[in-house]
Amino acid sequence: MKKIALFPGSFDPLTNGHLDTIERATNIFDEVIVAVSTNTTKKSLFNGEERIALAKEVLKDVPGTKVVRHTGGLTVDMAEELHVSAMLRGIRNMKDYEYEESIAMMNRSQNPKIETVILMASEKYRFLSSSLIKEVAMFGGDISEFVPSVVNQAIIKKYQDMSDDEHM
Repeated sequence: MKKIALFPGSFDPLTNGHLDTIERATNIFDEVIVAVSTNTTKKSLFNGEERIALAKEVLKDVPGTKVVRHTGGLTVDMAEELHVSAMLRGIRNMKDYEYEESIAMMNRSQNPKIETVILMASEKYRFLSSSLIKEVAMFGGDISEFVPSVVNQAIIKKYQDMSDDEHM
């Protein structure tokens, strides 16, 4: 049976930490499905279509990956519909662990057939978060070593466009 993992997230933006987790997961699973969702508790920099397009561009040369839109509902239900055996999560620290543990336990209560697999972030990415990336970029900082090139260019353009709109 094919081993498929679902890696859900808002990926706003997709970072090198996300990419590292996805690439490492392809060594464990036959397929990693990246489910791009909307985090209703955060203000997004990119809309859903933009995030999906960026993820597809970043992952186009990573064998065993696929990008899909998570359109709502429970992620664990989506996992069952896609016939995945595991939910993939990346964590950076104990705070992430505690948060992910709660979600994993709730998911297990909803569907005991879906396991949660947690990968520790690589050391060089442990401090990275999408929120931190956006904040540094918003103030003109160099984030090029923390995001894929296509994402970096999209972020620069997005903030330039936002700045141009403010000056009109």
